[in-house]
Amino acid sequence: MSVVPSAVSHAAAHAVPFAAPSVAAPAFRGRIGRDARSGHYAVPHRYRLHLAPADPDCLGVAVTHSLLGLDDTLPLTVLPALPDTPDGGYADLRPLYEASAHLYRGPAAAPVLSDAWTGRIVSTHVPDILRDLALRFRGDGPELLPEDRQDEIRAVADLCAHSVHAAAQRAGELGLDDTAAHHDPLTVLFAALGSLERRLAAGPYVLGEAPTAADVTVWVTLVHLDTVHRWHLDAAAMERVAGHTALWAYAGRLAAHPAFGRHLDVDALLDRHRAHCRGREAAGAAMRIVDWSAAVRG
Repeated sequence: MSVVPSAVSHAAAHAVPFAAPSVAAPAFRGRIGRDARSGHYAVPHRYRLHLAPADPDCLGVAVTHSLLGLDDTLPLTVLPALPDTPDGGYADLRPLYEASAHLYRGPAAAPVLSDAWTGRIVSTHVPDILRDLALRFRGDGPELLPEDRQDEIRAVADLCAHSVHAAAQRAGELGLDDTAAHHDPLTVLFAALGSLERRLAAGPYVLGEAPTAADVTVWVTLVHLDTVHRWHLDAAAMERVAGHTALWAYAGRLAAHPAFGRHLDVDALLDRHRAHCRGREAAGAAMRIVDWSAAVRG
């Protein structure tokens, strides 16, 4: 198992950590192969996912796991919203990290894909985990990474990471007192939402008639925008965000789908956000676009 320096996820890149670890947390980058020659290969009940769905990256993995119908094939351990160790990790994951990296001293963070045969970590790298779930453990679920749409799926993921999440984060950091010259992040955000809105004019899902990994990415991004970023955007900005009606109707519709809604706990998501947020609250906090609880109930 190789350990390389951690690549910070787009959801965590702009957040203040729960605590400053003494050393950087590594990213484990094992992959699931096609057959026994790969070392790690797809075998029912061999692997386990450890996720805290209150974290956006973990939420996307959890939704993917459910869409693929992997409850029996690849068990899921759900962790609390808030880490329970001072360094921002989970005590339950500590044995896996220590078995996987000699003298490991960083936080035992989620997500983790572990191997029950070895008692070690396969991967903590979200993009790799998502690809391996979709390509090696598809089960009876939809084809989330169709070969001919993978470039589009990557483009949507990039749009969500940089033009929605990062732009909303930047706009919230600017605060309410800045001049119009500083509002470029909002221009980027509105353009990205408009692009996604236009995609939905062509079908019920982001890439047309069937769900793909792009829908998981977009839905998690919209949840985060409406439950976390809204606390830091002003009322005028949130009114324009809410004006993309097809996009928010889509978000509510997906929330009613069991694979999406079963993992959504808005209170837990907000608890996690408040535990490390140092931003200022803005008037947009009063406006929630989707009644997520009602949408989940259907």
